[in-house]
Amino acid sequence: MIMNDVNPFQHEINLNLNIRSLKPSATLLINERSNALVQQGSKVYKLGLGQSPFPVPDPVVRALQENAFQKDYLPVKGLPALRDAICGFYERHSGVRHDPEYTIIGPGSKELLFLLQLVYYGELVIPTPSWVSYAPQAKIIGRNIHWVPTQKENKWLLMPEELEKLCAEDPTCPRLLILNYPNNPTGYTYSRNELMEIAKVARKYKVIVVADEIYGLLHHHQEHHSIAPFYPEGTILSGGLSKWCGAGGWRLGTFSFPRALDWLANSIAVAASETFTSTSAPIQYAAVSAFLPNPEIDDYLQRASSILRELGAFCNAILNSTGIDNPAPEGGFYLFPDFSMFIPGLSAKGIYSSRQLAEALLEEKAIALLPGSEFGRSEKEMTLRLSYVNFDGKTAMEAAKTETVNRLFIEKYCSDTIESMWELKEWFLKL
Repeated sequence: MIMNDVNPFQHEINLNLNIRSLKPSATLLINERSNALVQQGSKVYKLGLGQSPFPVPDPVVRALQENAFQKDYLPVKGLPALRDAICGFYERHSGVRHDPEYTIIGPGSKELLFLLQLVYYGELVIPTPSWVSYAPQAKIIGRNIHWVPTQKENKWLLMPEELEKLCAEDPTCPRLLILNYPNNPTGYTYSRNELMEIAKVARKYKVIVVADEIYGLLHHHQEHHSIAPFYPEGTILSGGLSKWCGAGGWRLGTFSFPRALDWLANSIAVAASETFTSTSAPIQYAAVSAFLPNPEIDDYLQRASSILRELGAFCNAILNSTGIDNPAPEGGFYLFPDFSMFIPGLSAKGIYSSRQLAEALLEEKAIALLPGSEFGRSEKEMTLRLSYVNFDGKTAMEAAKTETVNRLFIEKYCSDTIESMWELKEWFLKL
């Protein structure tokens, strides 16, 4: 007799409990949900997924076309010419020269971060708010996570005294600090002095720092600073092509290690050899051109930064006109406003969490945002992440070659994003 209502594998299921407690990435889910609504005929303001709107720079596209025939497996750590170009890139931009032998290329920095946590046994330290995948990766592996709440008054940045307080509780505990700047989700970054003070604490307690500088070249005034010069022996520089080069789908990430952490770089390479083997050959060959000095790419970055600077400031000004106090973003393409001043009106609508707030805005205004709780903040804190890249980046970049990037430019070429901000303001002021 066949029992169709009984799962024959029920007693064989033994999923890792760390994975069973997780859900898919919030940024990917909101993008899929937004696309589904668009396919149903709805107009959606897609401010949820943080994907660069700009095309891949022409020199890099040409390099990919020229290398489409490349088909061989490359070294696990990556194409030697690419690793050398990356080290030169960091020497120019960060003032630190790494050995190409300790630079690793992976299918996205996300995968490299996962392998780092897999091979390193330390506690993961994450300032909140933080990117949505840092903590889930640690949970999958089973690592201890220590959240360090930051304050709105400090632009959500990690203060050195906060790191000192944590490390002093157990000075010998091995720790891995993820420092992302310009930051996702806030859009803020650190000054040289702030990085210098954090470096002092990290060195004192031998904390390994992952400097996630994936948005570094999208600093709005092209004045990005790195912590690496202040703590070269303990800093891993993390980067890639996804944000500044507009090539998220190419899936190429980079980790550059100091010689003092050669053992860690080699351990990751061993793990990589048994997992992804090597990153796509055509992509690696093409990426060499992205990391070498090139006036075309310099011009591309200048235009991209100008557009994001003006758009970010305009969007933030509209937010502040609702009555909140939010400093203008400094890099990348995110805002992280706190709408706690509207709690009485939100409560009257039955909204008591940032998740409920994001749901209400999607349902009532078709504005797709992410709740602050997805970034490690309290459910009751009315924070939202807003990604202001819902515009045609290719058209805007072409126009920026001949037109001045100012508010009139933004209203003309980024109209959907601006329209969504006015809709957002209207919704809150009606509470």
